[in-house]
Amino acid sequence: MSVISNHMPTAELQALDAAHHMHPFTSNAALAKRGARVITRADGVYLTDSDGHQILDGMAGLWCVNVGYGRHEMAEVAARQMKELPYYNTFFMTTHVPAIALAQEVAKLAPEGMNNIFFAASGSEANDTNIRLVRTYWSVKGKPSKTHIISRKNAYHGSSVGSGSLGGMAYMHAQGGMPIPGIHHINQPDWWSEGGDMSRDDFGLARARELEDKILELGADNVAAFIGEPVQGAGGVIVPPDTYWPEIQRICRKYDILLIADEVICGFGRTGNWFGSQTYGISPDIMTVAKGLSSGYQPIGGSIVTDEIAEVMGSTEFMHGYTYSGHPVASAVALENLRIMQEEKIVEHARDVAGPALKAGLETLADHPLVGEISIKGMMASMPLTPHKESRAKFAAERGTVGTIGRDRSFANNLIMRHVGDRMVVSPPLVITEEEIDVLVSRARKALDETYQIVKDEGLLKPAS
Repeated sequence: MSVISNHMPTAELQALDAAHHMHPFTSNAALAKRGARVITRADGVYLTDSDGHQILDGMAGLWCVNVGYGRHEMAEVAARQMKELPYYNTFFMTTHVPAIALAQEVAKLAPEGMNNIFFAASGSEANDTNIRLVRTYWSVKGKPSKTHIISRKNAYHGSSVGSGSLGGMAYMHAQGGMPIPGIHHINQPDWWSEGGDMSRDDFGLARARELEDKILELGADNVAAFIGEPVQGAGGVIVPPDTYWPEIQRICRKYDILLIADEVICGFGRTGNWFGSQTYGISPDIMTVAKGLSSGYQPIGGSIVTDEIAEVMGSTEFMHGYTYSGHPVASAVALENLRIMQEEKIVEHARDVAGPALKAGLETLADHPLVGEISIKGMMASMPLTPHKESRAKFAAERGTVGTIGRDRSFANNLIMRHVGDRMVVSPPLVITEEEIDVLVSRARKALDETYQIVKDEGLLKPAS
């Protein structure tokens, strides 16, 4: 069987897409008028569209294709597993070899004392699991009142009703009855946008201590957990001040609150260590994983828990699970992904080669008139755009107006660079080379230059009053 390389003309594909395909996080009517860009192939860090253009994927898909595209080993493993055992569940006192092997490998890579994983098919599902898991855990321990979970504004933890409630994005909460009861949000550690005249360190401590204030407001006997990404990804690559996470951990320990590190983006090498928790020196009770677990080649996620949590949960029947928990094909592919990452030392490459090169390259853009700063941790970075660097001013135009222009100019220059509001965000495959980083930076500068010209011409360089 060969790869299908012939296809209908782009316009016909776009028309069919508009007629039948509902896209996520999209105004589908507006997209139908514009026409979706049709991606047909990918290899390494490059995508190819239906018109033959090569696009450097500066976002690793959706923060997930850590080993790069075109890894034939993954396809071979998937095909072999499909022939042997294409599907079986892990309900009803059964298991299978791929889930067993993957659970063992994850336990080897996870921080010490975290030897068990509850599988899901996505980060959203895993965070839904976490809601029920922490509430059940405390109930089994004789503290059924500990049900409330504290998260952060502008956090992203998924888009199901449960995980979307954990997230703190107001535009998501405006639809579908979120947040559900028992979920609370404190302010994020975004010094650039919200730090005012405070130093980064003081600001980090102040934002962390909002957690203590919220615990005291709710009552420690009522709070089950705090959840946060080591670095907020979809929120705009919000790199917290160094003072933030140590204080968060101290507060969680002081009040006997479970700490959930959402590692869906940060996990499996993105911050230069296997997990973002290791980068920040924190010891979570639960880690949510997905994306980099399989490098996006198969949908899989899970909740890695401490031995103590596993022991408590093992003493009762947890009435929870998914049809595809530990799916054999997804598990086999994830296991192969972890083999590739270890044998090719991809995390070390991200830490020692690609990460420093990305930082050095992006910092050459710091002098651009639109760029406020370069905020980077490992292989994820953001550039807040501003009409006035010194005051870190926001634009007078509606939030995201300038960022959308930047995103479109990036796309036009064959670079996938995302915008979050008026921040430009990059998070390329971990395997990217120094030469490919040079291409990424060159295309990013061209996109920024074109954005600046459009913003000037349209009178958008005005700061908010």
